Parts: sequence; C-alpha cells; structure tokens
Amino acid sequence: MRATTTSGITAACAMVLAVSAHGQQAASSLTEHTVFDSSYGRARRIWVYTPAGYDPHRAAPYPLIVAFDGSEYRDSMPLPAVLDSLNATGQAPAFVAVLVDDSAGAVRIADLGNAPRMVTFLVDQLVPWVRQGWHVTHDSHRVIVTGSSAGGLAAAMVAFTRPDVFGNVWSQSGAFWRGANASNQPPWEWLTGQVAVSPHRDVHFVLDVGALEDHATLGGSGPNFLEANRRFRDALKSKKYELIYTEVPGGNHAEQWWRPRLAVGIVALSAGWPHR
Repeated sequence: MRATTTSGITAACAMVLAVSAHGQQAASSLTEHTVFDSSYGRARRIWVYTPAGYDPHRAAPYPLIVAFDGSEYRDSMPLPAVLDSLNATGQAPAFVAVLVDDSAGAVRIADLGNAPRMVTFLVDQLVPWVRQGWHVTHDSHRVIVTGSSAGGLAAAMVAFTRPDVFGNVWSQSGAFWRGANASNQPPWEWLTGQVAVSPHRDVHFVLDVGALEDHATLGGSGPNFLEANRRFRDALKSKKYELIYTEVPGGNHAEQWWRPRLAVGIVALSAGWPHR
C-alpha cells in the first residue's frame, strides 16, 4: 500500500527554541498535518517535530520517535521541549518525532487497545509518508514508539507485531490488562499471552508503572493494573528481552507522574546511538 498524501498542512503550531552546542539559539519546529487514514477511514491530525538545525541533506538520517495521544504529547506531555533539552545538553541525539492524534473515549481505544488496524496504518501509511517527507532512518534499532496508559500498550503491541519497523518501546503505565482488539471483555492481557507463546523478537523495552496503580480495572471487574504490568514484565523476561522495568515510587495513573520521567526512557533507549 502506498503512503497517504497530505490533504492539508496548517501553519506551524509551535516553534520551540533550543540552545546549540555553540551557545547560539536555533529554532526547532512542530508542524501540524492532516493525513487521511485509510485503515480507519478518517482524517487524522499528525504533528511532526524537527530539531534545531535540522538538515535534510546530512549524511546520517535522523532517528525517529512516534508518540500516541499526539495533542497531549504536544502540550501537557511536552515531547518537543523534552527533545530540545536532551539534544541541547547532549543526553540524546537529535530526533525527528511524529505525534499521532488518537481522539478520545472509545475512538481512542479502537486505536490503542491492541488494534491491528493501527499497526496497518503506521506501517503501511504513516511511516512511509514520514520517510518520504523527512530525512529519517530506515533502521528499526533507531526508532522509538512511545505512549502512556492505552498508548503505552499500543507502543508495545505495534513493536511486538512489527519489530522490523519499531525496535524500541517506551511505555508509561501501559494498559496491559486489556484483551484483543479494544475488548473490555476476557480473555484479559492479550499481549502478554502473545509474548509468552511467540519467539523472541528484536525489540528493546523500557516500562514504567506507578507503585500506587495497585488496583483492579473496570471498576473492580478487570485485572489489577500493577499486577498486569508485572506479568507483562515477566513474560518479556522469560523470552530474554532487553528490558528496563520501574515501579515509580508514589506514582499513580496521571501525567504528573509520567511527565517528569518522559526523558528517562528516551535517554535509556538511545544510549550509545551516534549523537549526530
């Protein structure tokens, strides 16, 4: 399937200042695009971040981050500002980032709840479209997919399904209790079951969950959230995945706990990558 075309590009929705290694200011940018998602049959907003000093002609392509819940990662989970800071201080390479809008409620869960259609959209449409328009890597080992809550589940699911495209997962409070394809019914913990019965795949994982997320889901009728994360961790360990797992002390299911640690997973996953 060919990449979608851009049906409209709005004015830049943000311009963020970063400090270069030479102490001079240079502008990173965040531009809003509208892409028709043929997997879901709807227009979808996409934001593309390019770092300060972005050079479309440099020899080395840029590593890529794909983030779900795009409007939140634009604003209240300020991924562009985090990437500016990490680049400016040399803690991580300069990334191109793609922020994917996932709406809300049942529409969002249809995107992020172990949904094969989302994998199809990302792999067959979005990533080729990004590679066509920006100078980004084709190396899955230099691609991070990230999200929180259902977005954290989706990050793990799409990388597990297509490790040839997404080689690194940064999941914060991933909703690993969910069943298959946006189901709120048992059998629960679909992705954990898939990991347990499948061969090891070439994906690196960084997982956070709040230590206080020790409660049942769905008002008491679903699995314990924290225990579901532990079982997913254990399934990964049993298959010898490269894994960093943290139960954040005092942490709960809210952006106030995810935001301060957003940079942590990016630094951990990109450690050792060329900072060019």
